[in-house]
Amino acid sequence: MEIPSPDSSRLVVDGSRRLTGASLIWNETGAILDVLIQDMDQDAVLDCWNRQLNSVLAEVNWNNPEHTHRRFENGFNLLLAAPIDQLYSAVMVLETAWYFCACELLEIEVEAQKVLLDDIREQMQIEKNKALTGLEAAAADHGVDLLFDDDIVSIGHGVGSASFVVDQIPSPGQINWASIHDVPVALITGTNGKSTSVRLLDGIARSAGQQSGVTSTDFVRVGDDILDQGDYSGPGGARLLLRDPRLEVAFLEIARGGILRRGLALRHARAALVTNVANDHLGQYGVNTLAALTEAKFVVSKALAENGVLVVNADDAQIVEYLADKPQRNLCWFSLDKSNPLIQQQINNRGRCCFVDDDSIVNFDGDSLEQVCNINDVPMTLNGVALHNVRNALGATGVASAMDYTVEQIGAGLCRFNSDERDNPGRLNHFKLANAARVIVDFAHNAHSVEAVTATVGRMPAREKWALFGSAGDRSDEEIAAIARGVCAIKPDYVVVVEVEDYLRGRAPGEVSAIMKHACLQSGMAENKIHFAESPLTGVKLAIERMQADDLGMFLVLSERDQVIDYIKAQ
Repeated sequence: MEIPSPDSSRLVVDGSRRLTGASLIWNETGAILDVLIQDMDQDAVLDCWNRQLNSVLAEVNWNNPEHTHRRFENGFNLLLAAPIDQLYSAVMVLETAWYFCACELLEIEVEAQKVLLDDIREQMQIEKNKALTGLEAAAADHGVDLLFDDDIVSIGHGVGSASFVVDQIPSPGQINWASIHDVPVALITGTNGKSTSVRLLDGIARSAGQQSGVTSTDFVRVGDDILDQGDYSGPGGARLLLRDPRLEVAFLEIARGGILRRGLALRHARAALVTNVANDHLGQYGVNTLAALTEAKFVVSKALAENGVLVVNADDAQIVEYLADKPQRNLCWFSLDKSNPLIQQQINNRGRCCFVDDDSIVNFDGDSLEQVCNINDVPMTLNGVALHNVRNALGATGVASAMDYTVEQIGAGLCRFNSDERDNPGRLNHFKLANAARVIVDFAHNAHSVEAVTATVGRMPAREKWALFGSAGDRSDEEIAAIARGVCAIKPDYVVVVEVEDYLRGRAPGEVSAIMKHACLQSGMAENKIHFAESPLTGVKLAIERMQADDLGMFLVLSERDQVIDYIKAQ
């Protein structure tokens, strides 16, 4: 039976889901319910909620599970801890208790109370799996990760893993535990630079002769074998990769959405990297502020093993502020500036850090300072012009050092990594056309990433500059306008505003483009210099047909990337 929800704007269920690992609020498995509250006293709602939850738990004989809440500006995240074989039941408990609570507060009669409680009891019996929880306990005793979903459960990672169908799990005594172990894993998160960082670290691992794997917003890959394409920056991608028996080391892109929806997939990571934090996708899952988003990004630190290293950006004010009163056991700061006080502090305290000194990337592992390579020898930095990629190289250096790669291996990986469609598709890819015009293709999709790309393009000379861009619709008007203003910072001679149909996300056709046009006009663009296109590929064709020798095109492509790159290469 579907659990009803009162039709009221004052008490709204915004979503519910299972938590399969460490998340924003805690490290427990269980379930979470997001509720929005309007014109009601939040403390009164919380009191009612706790009373109804405890009543439901007593009715279904669920004895004293841990539960908690997180208050945000217009509601609550409500959480119930549960063993891994009772997660769906936990969701039902949360939704049912909330329904009873809402009915009480809105003075509405509860419907089918007995049926709802019977459904929970039935689900608890259906879901119960002693073999699964027994395997979980055995994996913990042996110090290895257990990864689970509806169909498959696995222990260990990669070459040290074993996978079983959920309803055919052997007893712990039947497993050869000597062959089960975790492989080194790094988690990479942040607002921008995640995909570039995992690919860069993959290149370093390859330079060391390892069979490396990555998850990202584009694909899951082991070596040169793409297991699947799509956005795999959540726990599903992590499980797919970590179960591959060829895998020796893994670099996982961890996006905000995956953290908030499901939590982290694993608990034993060797390193975690937070590249930066900026406003993006606020207003979802109760994360409405930059401070809350920062806290969500740092969930990756909860998955670090006891000797794991957290690598963080000393040039990012939000990160510095967040960590100011949070002492970390194994911290590695990185900065473009050796004189950054946090870098100097790390050196003096014999803590890990990476920095640029006289155009060289330098790593300090707590014992010795070693030059990794010259930034001009790292192709993706475009001779040091692309400062955001210098930062990506520094972050990757910190992670690689924490995972015991030598400076020679790190330097070799950095110097072989190109900013092209093979090594780093969609990230500052540079092309020279037959007519001597140049094109930069990038996936920049928020104001912060646009700023990073325009800072690079703004340093590049050109006869005339063309800019192509669009935006997803699930951003505020101000966030969309900020993207357009960021593009206009390079003072383009012409802009092409793209209507990205697949990314309207609730907006009316033409609405996003109108916001961007208005922002361009406010930035000083003449109306006759603003063009419109119905898709990225159409817009790229329009621009390239008009570009001449020594012109420069900055194309920020959100969709049709492969088609766009193929078309540009043909020119």
